[in-house]
Formats: sequence, structure tokens, C-alpha cells
Amino acid sequence: MLRWIVFDYGEVISRRTDTLPDMAALLDTDPAEFERAYWAERRDYDAGRSDADYWRAVAARLDRELDDSLIHRLTSVDVDGWMSADPDSLALLEDLHRREVPLALLSNASSTFARAGESKPWARFFDHLLFSGDLRVAKPAPEIWQILLDTIGAEPAECLFFDDRAENIAGAREAGLNAELWRSADHARDLLRERLTA
Repeated sequence: MLRWIVFDYGEVISRRTDTLPDMAALLDTDPAEFERAYWAERRDYDAGRSDADYWRAVAARLDRELDDSLIHRLTSVDVDGWMSADPDSLALLEDLHRREVPLALLSNASSTFARAGESKPWARFFDHLLFSGDLRVAKPAPEIWQILLDTIGAEPAECLFFDDRAENIAGAREAGLNAELWRSADHARDLLRERLTA
């Protein structure tokens, strides 16, 4: 029987960031080239790399130099860009919270984002907030699922995990969790209606 519902954050609770062109402009570089560099270095950032080391690695791919002021500005724009929550997802979280369904968040995100996210209204819906930057390991690494289970005190089969990335769903299933690829809040609501009453 399911005891815990676990959500990813980016493009599940949040909308996709629209600030990549703004950050490209700050670096005076082509937006498409910036986006490639941004994502190429992201895994290490999510796994605990510092803001400064991340942005210097991105800038190196673009043959750009950074000072501390620009690093701070890029970090701020980046974090703010991922803070736009999807209203349908928020409504689902609020409904589950009202029904006292235990909820956890497991997000690949920097520690800087984690501190900002903890202050947002959606954070109150969750019993546990786990961010990969704090854990120093990112999905879908096998050890992150055990950290999740130890934190919430659950067996794998007692969890249903939602994520928008297929590799994370595969990793969760390999660890024994129930896992579903995120399509929409309505789709998740339909799945949960079946699973929570089964």
C-alpha cells in the first residue's frame, strides 16, 4: 500500500525557466550556445558544486571571464527563473496535503536554490524537502533513493515518485519504488485516484 507520494520539482511543480536568454545576455553570448553550456555542467552543480565553480565552468565553455558580481547576478536570475510554480500542480499538492497524504520532494537542485525554495509557499505542503545539492548526489544515482527512503522511513514499495525525466523514473524503479513519468497534474491526479484507493 502506498504511504508516500514523492515529487520532483523542475517542470513538475515548476514551469520550465524562461530566463536562459537573459543569462546568455549577461554573458554576451549566443542563447543556443549558452543553453548547451548551461545544461552540460548542470549535473555536477546539482550534485553539490558551488555556484562559483558552476558558473566558471559554464563561462569556460563559452570563452568568457566572470567576476564575483556577475556570478551572483547569474545565480540570482537562474534561481528566480525556476520559481514559477504551475497552478495545476500547486492545486494537486494542496489537495493531497489537505487529505493528509504524506508528501516528500526529491529535486536535483543546488543548495542555493534549496534555501530559496524552502521559503516558498509550496514548501509547506511537504513533510520532507530533499535537494541533491545538499545531499551531494543527484538523481538517478542509486544512493539517492536510499537516502530518500531512510529520511522518510519507508520501504520502496510504499512510495510513488513523479518525475519529468525518464532516466530518473528508471532509476527509481530499479530501486524498487513505484514511479511514473510526469505528464500533467491532471494525469497524476487520475493515477493517484486509482492508487490511493486501491
